[in-house]
Amino acid sequence: MMQEVAVAASTSAMSPIALFLQADIVVKAVMIGLLLASIWTWTIILSGSMALNKAYKASKAIEADFWKSEDIDKFYEGPGRQDVPASKVFSAGVAEWRRSVRTGKPVDRDGTRARLANAMSSAAGAEIDRLSDRLNILATVGSVTPFVGLFGTVWGIMRSFTDIAASQNTSLGVVAPGIAEALFATALGLFAAIPAVIAYNRLLHKVGKIEGQLHRFGDALHMTLSRELERA
Repeated sequence: MMQEVAVAASTSAMSPIALFLQADIVVKAVMIGLLLASIWTWTIILSGSMALNKAYKASKAIEADFWKSEDIDKFYEGPGRQDVPASKVFSAGVAEWRRSVRTGKPVDRDGTRARLANAMSSAAGAEIDRLSDRLNILATVGSVTPFVGLFGTVWGIMRSFTDIAASQNTSLGVVAPGIAEALFATALGLFAAIPAVIAYNRLLHKVGKIEGQLHRFGDALHMTLSRELERA
């Protein structure tokens, strides 16, 4: 019976909460920082995934609606005004086309084509920058938190050796708590870093898909407006 109680007490002392409470102020600060980094990471992962999925689907819908439309000007005044990446590219192209063609002067076809390409490329780049704005945070968390956790581990092990020297006792009961809390800091660092790295690569892939989609749509729109220039 006494042995079972001792085992239960030992297990309780090794629980995450107990390891945090028995850690010193430095290791506690490291643990809290890593936990906050993990929460921040998951917030970015969830919100970023939803935003990218929404942007991709909305842009595909705008592109499909555009090719079904028979009036560019009417589409520009309607769906072309939406806050969607494909709509931004479309609006940039049509706005530049209007400025170049509806001046009452002879149309510089080559210059207009170049300006159309630049306008739509710039709009696509701006949308990609906006969508990927917080991905650098995931990259930073993924690369930094393992080292922060390692710092907490090294500090905790140093404290354990100090306790050993002070008590002149090298038994496992003296060493284990400090080693456990030190390794717990490493575990928290990996807990924050691994999802951040995986999510960064996954979300970056989604951003790349949207970027390719926008550039393909921009190229197709450029050809359509170029044909309109031939009639101007």
